[in-house]
Order: sequence, then C-alpha cells, then structure tokens
Amino acid sequence: MERPGHSNRTQTKLRHKAGGRVKRARDSQGAAGRSKGGRARAASSPGAAARGARSAGGAGETVDLIIANARQLITLGRAGQHSRAGQDSPRRGREMSELGIIEKGAVSVRAGRIVDVGPSREVLTKSWLSKHGELVDASGRVVCPGFVDCHTHAVFAGKRAHEFEMRLQGSSYMEIAAQGGGILSSVRSFRKATAAELAASASKRLNKMLELGTTTVEIKSGYGLSVEDELRALEVVKSLSDSHVMDVVPTFLGAHEIPEEFRGKKREYVGNIIQEQIPEVSRRKLAGFCDVFCEKGVFTVEESRDILKAGVRHGLRPKLHAEEFARTGGAMLAAELGAVSADHLLHASPADVNALRDAGVVAVLLPGTSFSLGLGRYADARAMVEAGLPVALATDCNPGSSMTESMQMMVTLACVEMRMRVAEALAASTINAAFALALGEECGSLAAGKRADIVVFDAEDYREIPYHYGVSNVCHVVKNGEVVVRFGRLSG
Repeated sequence: MERPGHSNRTQTKLRHKAGGRVKRARDSQGAAGRSKGGRARAASSPGAAARGARSAGGAGETVDLIIANARQLITLGRAGQHSRAGQDSPRRGREMSELGIIEKGAVSVRAGRIVDVGPSREVLTKSWLSKHGELVDASGRVVCPGFVDCHTHAVFAGKRAHEFEMRLQGSSYMEIAAQGGGILSSVRSFRKATAAELAASASKRLNKMLELGTTTVEIKSGYGLSVEDELRALEVVKSLSDSHVMDVVPTFLGAHEIPEEFRGKKREYVGNIIQEQIPEVSRRKLAGFCDVFCEKGVFTVEESRDILKAGVRHGLRPKLHAEEFARTGGAMLAAELGAVSADHLLHASPADVNALRDAGVVAVLLPGTSFSLGLGRYADARAMVEAGLPVALATDCNPGSSMTESMQMMVTLACVEMRMRVAEALAASTINAAFALALGEECGSLAAGKRADIVVFDAEDYREIPYHYGVSNVCHVVKNGEVVVRFGRLSG
C-alpha cells in the first residue's frame, strides 16, 4: 500500500487509467483559489476559494490538497477522534449510526495520506498549499470516505442477460444452473477469453465503479476452476492492481463450483483445490484470502472446512459465501474458523448471528443479488445491527446474479429492503467494508494517516445519497490524494 513520500506508484497508476494524462483539479466553482506561493485565499460563501491558509512564515503543514467548506464532512470517526487512534475495529450496533459529521468541514492531504480533518477554519489555519497544490471548494456539498466494495467477481467474460430473462419467466437461479447455465456458463466464456480481453473488460467496470464513488474493490477468481485458469484470473487481478488507480484486493475462489470435467468426481476436485490450486496461488503470492461457496449442491461444510484450513496453512485468510439459498451451516463454520467475513447470509439464524458476532466476523450483505434474482428475501440487517454484529455492504458485481457497479444503489437497497438507517448503510459501505478486507486501518474513514480516498457528493445532506436513487450523486472522487473524477467523469 502507498506510504507517505511514496507516490510514484500512484502517479503511474493514474496515468494508466483511461489511457489519459491526469489533469489537476480546479475549485468546484471553476476557480483554483490559490494566491502566489500556494497560499489559499479567503472564502466565506459558495463559489469562493477556501479560507486563508497560514502565511509563509507560519508553522502550518505543507499539503498537496485541501477540500474545504463541506456542508457535511462525514468522517466515520468515533466521537472526538479524527486520527487513526481508536479506529482499529468495525462499527457495531449504535456506533453504525455515528457518522462523525463536521459542518463546514475540511480535510488536508499530503503524499496521498490525510494530514488533518476538522472545521475548515481550523484546518486551513494549519495548512499551507504546496506550489502545485490543489484546492476543492465543497460548499453546499457532502464529503465522505470513498466506498469500499468488499465482494465482487468483476473479472469475467461474456454476459448472461438471457438468464435474467429466464428468471423473469419463472426459472430459479438453481434451475438455470442445473441446465448448464449459471457459474458454469461464465466458466466456459472465461476459458475462451484472453488475459488481455479479461483485463480490458474488467478495467471498464473499475472505471464505472470509480465514477460512482468506489475507491477500493475486492475481486474474486472463480470462473477458471482449474489450476491454469484460476492462476490466470488472479494474474489479471494483479495486473489491474498494478495499472488501475483503484486499490484492488484479490481473493482466491477456486471453490466456486464443480467444473464440468469433474462432474461426479467432486472429491477429486476438492483435492485439486487443496493440493494444487492453493499451494500455487500462495507460492505466487496472488491472493490474501481464500473463499468457498458453501451451499447446498455446491460445497458442504466439511468440504469447505478442509479447503479453508488448507488456505490458512498457506497464508490465505478465510472468507465464506454462506447461507445464501438455504441454511447449510456456513455461518457457523465462518465463526469456528474466525473468518474475516461471512457473505450473503439471507438464511442466517439468530444463533448464527450471535456466533459471528462473538467470533469477530464481519457480515457482508449483498442486496443487489436478492434484487436481481427477485428472491423476495433479503438478509436481516436490522436484526444483525441490533445484535451488535458488524455489517458491511457490497455489490457482488458479477454477470449472473448482480450485474451492477453501483455502491450507491446498494445503499438505497439496504435502506429500503433491509431496513437499515442511512447512517448505518454508509458505515457499512465504507469503514465496515474496509474491515471486511482487513483494511480498516488504511481506508473507510477520514482520519489523519489514512489513505486520502474521498468522495464529494452533489448533495446537501447525506440522506440524499440513497434518497435520490437510480443516478450518480458523485461530483468529485479523490484517490490516494489525487482528484481522479470531477463532475462525475474520469479525468484524463
């Protein structure tokens, strides 16, 4: 990950993004707002630059970026804390409603990291823009941490719109899969695609995510289902991590389905995962997590345990697709193994929720999947929050059951269909989602020392983000201290 003073990788990634040259941000009203020598000029109303920074002889910090005058600065920090201290755990229960709002707030950034967060008058008094520093006036707007999309399958080939039509005509997800569709359809398409084709299509999806406010994304393998093709999938994810401005987190999901060549020989395929795929993924350092689709008709609890324990032996932390279509015991297994997250959880019981909470597992909920599949059932987020289980949100972006890149839409669905409060849904899609990737100390909130991953929303109140749905409310996106999206479009 980026560290202060090491911005070359960020600059290189920015220039790879969209094949364009990165331009400097201007003030959101069209003025740069800097005087000679980099000092910020005074502002007291929308359309002006920020309030004056400390003079040249002062003791202020030199910074690269200032975002000032935010109507609401959503820090996601705990009460009275705007530094990394006390940020080392996901939000639970009532904490998920504590957004740490600062009215007329500001944030300053140097070398890709947040330097200061607080009221604009205080931050600007302590901040001095460098010669080529950037100033964004967020007057009348909401400023939040960047979204963290902690569960996706965004590297794939082919489309499955015909399956969407089949579901509209009454076929279930499992029925379509039994007919050779579903994941196996994507496996066939994936194996025919070149690495270049996979990377190009995935990069376009990441660009869309970035324009919609996502700054960190997890991508799983799982459409290769062989040693060669799973490694190829993760190599593509690595290439995206190296070339795209977004931070990309890889997860190994060889246990996504039983490939056609192993039909009737599931035990042999489990052995292939344990003895060949996992050791090679670990040797090549292509993933930090190992996931399993623990579901009726796919992998049993016993098989999932064996696979995940093999992953742990090779340094891969466990995750689980659990209790999506039926209660099979996946949630209890996640608790038993101390998994980083258990995902889906539509059929989780109160006992499952309590076990996950006590084991420190993050519940990753994927309302887009329930919506797209027309299941008529969503995970019981309300009960989870009230039980003190930390809840995160993600898109589950994939070609079959949730073809979306929009975390904004997930926030809306979480509020409407899962009865989450707006503040809870924002916490779930930022700080808790970061902890679902073991990145809670790096991103997900606005605090000194963390990555400067920031979204400026064209909204006067944070509740407008899910309220005004079906469109993007994003104005600007800052990734690692650089404005990479302005007025809703990628720079370049």
